[in-house]
Amino acid sequence: MRVDLLTKEYPPEIYGGAGVHVTELVRALREDIDVTVRCFGEPRTDSDTYAYTVPATLTQANPTLATLGVDLQMAQDVSGADLVHSHTWYANGAGHFAKLLHGIPHVVTAHSLEPLRPWKAEQLGGGYRVSSWIEKTAFEAADAVIAVSGGMRRDILRSYPDLDASRVHVVYNGIDLDRWKPTHDLDFVRSLGIDPERPSVVFVGRITRQKGLPYLLRAAATLPADVQLVLCAGAPDTPGILAEVTAGVEELQKERSGVVWINRLLSQHELSAVLTQGTVFVCPSIYEPLGIVNLEAMACGLAVVGTATGGIPEVVADGETGRLVPIEQMTDGTGTPLDPDAFVADLSRTLAEVVGDPVRAAEMGRQGRLRAEREFGWAQIATRTREIYASLL
Repeated sequence: MRVDLLTKEYPPEIYGGAGVHVTELVRALREDIDVTVRCFGEPRTDSDTYAYTVPATLTQANPTLATLGVDLQMAQDVSGADLVHSHTWYANGAGHFAKLLHGIPHVVTAHSLEPLRPWKAEQLGGGYRVSSWIEKTAFEAADAVIAVSGGMRRDILRSYPDLDASRVHVVYNGIDLDRWKPTHDLDFVRSLGIDPERPSVVFVGRITRQKGLPYLLRAAATLPADVQLVLCAGAPDTPGILAEVTAGVEELQKERSGVVWINRLLSQHELSAVLTQGTVFVCPSIYEPLGIVNLEAMACGLAVVGTATGGIPEVVADGETGRLVPIEQMTDGTGTPLDPDAFVADLSRTLAEVVGDPVRAAEMGRQGRLRAEREFGWAQIATRTREIYASLL
């Protein structure tokens, strides 16, 4: 069996959780399946991996049209595959066209949903309507749709009610437990301006509306004075959200010490070292299908405080591996808290409770590592994915 896996992100060009997922899934599947990777970007040197750039005539076009230009090239080259598997709307069009062109099954993995990210209209303009059409068309025609959590499955069926529920399967994101583990490198941590002797709250994520970073900045203002806030945050969606976060960080830095903003992409070793030295990891997202960063933190032995939304409650065992912060949200697709002040207050209070009890936080971190080992290894995830492939051939 030959599977062509289509993705925007693939090493070394990775900027989000979908790219991490694809990288690890390919590694696990290739143990016994012929997997050809087709990705966006500059040429790759790995075998059976092909990269595609935007056609010259579309380099100045709306990003969604440029994406379609890449998708068409991918779809043409899928010829000879037994099955095509696409990840994110960027590659969903290629998967759908390949299904029609070559008469093969199409599997989609949903890492996020366009209807639940309406703020992308700030980034794409009218292109947001194009990306939404691509995703809807591909999902409704796919032979199987993989959701990365039960919460994501519910979101899919709510967003696309015409989709046959029997074709929507849950296969969690995973974590490479050999690579992600406690990593002690205090010299590196100090070089970033982090004081290992002080308690710290660590955030890792892109600067985008869904990650809830502005709410965290407000919550951090009321944390005990000795608590550091370490922000590994970059890749802003728009200049507007970057300006908002920048202003919030600068204001916070005027009020308290220990606010460290790392806006460059850290290596896996570097990020593991930052996570390992932390007291608690925070995921203040208002939209999160699962949250690979939570798994990375757990694998490094860090307690996790996360919003009780999306797939986060399926990862964080409340009171065991961390804490869940309640949130009531608007149902217009934005996920905006109905009472932002209440959400910020609950987030601050929960973080203060966890960071204020380092012994309990360390035990939560230990339990988080055990939970990651037990339920989120890539071997189990690859096995379930193979089963879905086999059911379609």
